[in-house]
Amino acid sequence: MKVSLLVPAYNERENVEPLLRTFSRFIKERDLDWELVLIDDGSTDGTYETAERLKSRFPFLKLLRHKRNYGKSEALLTGARAASGDVVVIYDADMQFTLADAQRLVELLEKENLDIVAGRKRGKYEKKFVSTIYNTLSRWLFKIPVHDMNAMKALRREILLKIPMRKDWHRYIIPLAHDMGYRIGEADVKLLPRKYGKSKYSNPFRIFIGFFDLVAVKFQLTFMRKPMLFFGSLGLGSLFLGLVVGLIALYLRYVRGIGYRPLLYLVILFVLAGLILFTMGLLGELIAGLYDRLEKLEKGGQK
Repeated sequence: MKVSLLVPAYNERENVEPLLRTFSRFIKERDLDWELVLIDDGSTDGTYETAERLKSRFPFLKLLRHKRNYGKSEALLTGARAASGDVVVIYDADMQFTLADAQRLVELLEKENLDIVAGRKRGKYEKKFVSTIYNTLSRWLFKIPVHDMNAMKALRREILLKIPMRKDWHRYIIPLAHDMGYRIGEADVKLLPRKYGKSKYSNPFRIFIGFFDLVAVKFQLTFMRKPMLFFGSLGLGSLFLGLVVGLIALYLRYVRGIGYRPLLYLVILFVLAGLILFTMGLLGELIAGLYDRLEKLEKGGQK
């Protein structure tokens, strides 16, 4: 079985040669028909030039390049389009996972007839507490049978080409694939310390980015399926509050003789908000309808 190791790399010059040497030794010892697809994502430290210089010594290497840094999600899509294997392994250039574990994930995928096998990190790593909360919240929101969404994973190449992948949504490959009905499994993988270079995910603000992306993906997979149900319900609630506040204002004005202008402003606010929410629901239904038509046309074209 042809397997493609997808390796997005951004400023990983020090790791390129050790990675290629390790991979070469690994496939020779085990007689594997694997290729390594290295996607340089706009590096500025000479990562691409180093790989280009070594390419003639490692025939399994398929080298791709982005002119600027687009992010890991786009790098994975670029790699998936160019890969020859039906199965791909998402592998980090810092070699914090072992190739032996990568092979084990691929074998489990074939043996159990799965579509994705996600690794579950075993070892010491930074931000373990944050990662635990994030993964627990993800399991609760998406009802997925996986404890770790961001470790190494093996999956069928078609998944990367079919799921909606926006910037930084590589972290949600599993819930997006699960929503489309793909079969998912899990296995422990060993986590090793990084030998060279610095992590590209040490920025604390990424916690907020991850949280907002989590909400966006959940919204995409649930409320956007029936936008009028979501926005319409909020709109009705807002209009109802406007009616209640309006009745209170009328009671105070004509029964108690008390005029309270802020209540009038509150009524206007609730009514306008309700109308805007209804409009958003209608627009959402229009967009969802167009998306469904495009999806049917695409499926029809593939038959």
